[in-house]
Amino acid sequence: MLGWMGKFRALFLLSSLALVLSGCGKENLTALVPKGYGAESSLDLIILTTVIMLFVFAIVMVIYVIALVRFRKRKGQEDYIPKQVEGNHTLETVWTVIPILLLIIIAIPTVIATFDLADETDAKDAINVSVTGNQYWWHFDYAGEEIQTSQDLYIPVGEKVYLNMLSSDVIHSLWVPSLSGKMDVNPENENTMYIEAYEEGVYWGKCAEFCGPSHSLMDFKIVVVSPEEYEQWIADMQNVDPEAEPEDAVAAEGQGLFEENNCMACHAIGSSPVQTGPNLTNIGDRSRLAGTEELTKANLVEWLKDPEKLKPGNKMTDKYPSLSDEDADKIAEYLLQLQPSDITPESAGN
Repeated sequence: MLGWMGKFRALFLLSSLALVLSGCGKENLTALVPKGYGAESSLDLIILTTVIMLFVFAIVMVIYVIALVRFRKRKGQEDYIPKQVEGNHTLETVWTVIPILLLIIIAIPTVIATFDLADETDAKDAINVSVTGNQYWWHFDYAGEEIQTSQDLYIPVGEKVYLNMLSSDVIHSLWVPSLSGKMDVNPENENTMYIEAYEEGVYWGKCAEFCGPSHSLMDFKIVVVSPEEYEQWIADMQNVDPEAEPEDAVAAEGQGLFEENNCMACHAIGSSPVQTGPNLTNIGDRSRLAGTEELTKANLVEWLKDPEKLKPGNKMTDKYPSLSDEDADKIAEYLLQLQPSDITPESAGN
């Protein structure tokens, strides 16, 4: 058995380890370093509630120590009964009113921030994107631009972008910790929030509502670029020709196999209406496959051969004939050449 000194050392080591590990993670995936208006508002509320909770904790601990030291049982006072205070109206009033006041202090800025982030006053003059949550991927439809894409949402820095969110299946929750707070994405009622990024870069987003076996793999990215780069990206996406034949012979064969295996029944290239699978217009420009895997040819071939292995419960499994290694390689070559723009996650912020 450990003595008190051994227990103290173990506690100190565990606390130090927890502190070190809390600093691990991806860049632009923390609410504690806000780089957007919504995240900044959320951090202000986090600080406010933390200060209030620490204040209450300190007061309670001071009272506890005073009571422990001053009113402890002493020798010769085994039968001593201290003064009883039940029914003391002053005390009961104090410890009822104080929590109410603290809750009001927390509630007022929270309600103000909630309505502020849901304000749609400027929506008509701003960028609007219809967001659809699916098991286990995200779809983005740019209003008035005839642009649809999946997984990577491109927005200009310093501008409000309104997200009008619905789910195609179960309840999801969209969260980009460094840019905004969370918002439920429901199957029936549309929720709207806006994001406004202060800095260019790539920001990681998550689904914050358990939605199935691959919930933790439902990642996406918001790519924040300059207004000029955003306009260039819009133009590049609008000029995509879904039927253009690749110059590379292997990729051209892959395009044929893509069509022969009826992949277009679930996926779209260009501004076609949303299908049951992600839009692939700019899949070659993405840095991630299936939400979390690095986009490489080897990983893409593995995904085509056995999508269930990388993302359990996905809707692609068993929806097409089994592919040979050669056919999967050709289709992967074709998909990786779908790179309509020089504006990519790798170029954002550089």
